[in-house]
Amino acid sequence: MGLLSWFRPAAPRHGIHADDHKADTCGLAIRRLPFAPRLIVPLAQHVGAPSRPIVRIGQEVLRGECIAEAGGHVSVAQHAPASGTVEAIELRQMARGDVGQAIVIRVNQADSQQAIGLPQDLAGLSREELLALIQQSGMVGLGGAAFPTHVKLDIKPETPIDTLLVNGCECEPYLTCDHRVMLEYSEHLLQGIDLALRITGAGKAIIGIEDNKPDAIAKLQGLIPAASPIQVRAVPSFYPQGAEKVLLRTLLGREVPSGGLMSQVGATMQNVGTLAAIGRLLPRGESLIERVVTVAGPGVERPGNYIIPIGTPVGFVLEQVGFHGKTTELVLGGPMMGQSLANLEAPIGKGSSGLLVMDEAAIQQEQRKSYPCIKCGECVRACPLHLNPKELGLLAAKREYALMAERFHLNDCFECGCCTLVCPSAIPLVQHFRIAKAVNRERAA
Repeated sequence: MGLLSWFRPAAPRHGIHADDHKADTCGLAIRRLPFAPRLIVPLAQHVGAPSRPIVRIGQEVLRGECIAEAGGHVSVAQHAPASGTVEAIELRQMARGDVGQAIVIRVNQADSQQAIGLPQDLAGLSREELLALIQQSGMVGLGGAAFPTHVKLDIKPETPIDTLLVNGCECEPYLTCDHRVMLEYSEHLLQGIDLALRITGAGKAIIGIEDNKPDAIAKLQGLIPAASPIQVRAVPSFYPQGAEKVLLRTLLGREVPSGGLMSQVGATMQNVGTLAAIGRLLPRGESLIERVVTVAGPGVERPGNYIIPIGTPVGFVLEQVGFHGKTTELVLGGPMMGQSLANLEAPIGKGSSGLLVMDEAAIQQEQRKSYPCIKCGECVRACPLHLNPKELGLLAAKREYALMAERFHLNDCFECGCCTLVCPSAIPLVQHFRIAKAVNRERAA
């Protein structure tokens, strides 16, 4: 089914309600995917400076061994997702179609592929030491943004916070990897939350989970002691409930000022997958070399949530799960904010939460002809941040990009896609906004 088949406007709050298409995968246990013959590890699979290679071509590496160091403070290390030989350090095409430097590892299929790690006693470590461990582990936000986790947890004294918000909403259709992580890695998630509370100095943590995941809510509530600073709260299911500013408003009733940060209103937020990985990896002294990915869509024969090594080519994943259809559209991430893929050699990255295969029927249903804006206001009612997509779209058509940012808060838009989806004229508003932001960045540079 295509995107148009599952939305209806949300009332009274902004956003949309959607048929979530999660039934095919939410009840299936996480499974492990085999290792591909070659893994492509990008050096820029996070926000910030690319990592710097510290290996040479022909070098033997072990699974979990550091192969690239952080390129600065806003950067993380990269590690070998499998034991093997460094075959190349070269430019490769990435998921967005751009070209970036990557380390190519030829996997040793005869190796046991046991990850190396030095167990850590975290109890006696300082805040700074914990942050350094997180950076060295290569940890980034696993919800999709891929922002270095140590930077986000490094709350400055001038902006102290009182609450750590834990995002377990997973409001994108099809995606269920966070849902399964909450069910299967519950203890690791709570350990990660405890560590994040120590680091940030927050007095409490609230896990926000959409009410369409009652099993995850019950599982976590049953594990949390009465005196714990951690609480679980069910929130209404709608898209994009999981967006940071939207969930902040839902859980705490606070608003981030335009152009501001969440820490300015006393809170910070982490994805459940990120914190579960911290709780699992840091005590073992291991690194982020794999992640849980939802592989689903009408074109997938064996949908599910799979543990996939970082750097696995998309084409190899499809071979393992089976896919059908003469014409398919591949989406890395969710159908709303994910990116279309044209290259099957593009690797799964740390921010890859989903791989969707849309079949012919879905593609045909999504192909609509655009018409002039009729000023109906549907996009205004749908915008979760109460922006004015109608005016932004009209200004974009006139290439008034600077005015869009100065008067209509273009940079506050996080490109959720609600406006595009509800537009009866099929105007690709989000695409216009992305172009406007790119032009403004170039002009500023």
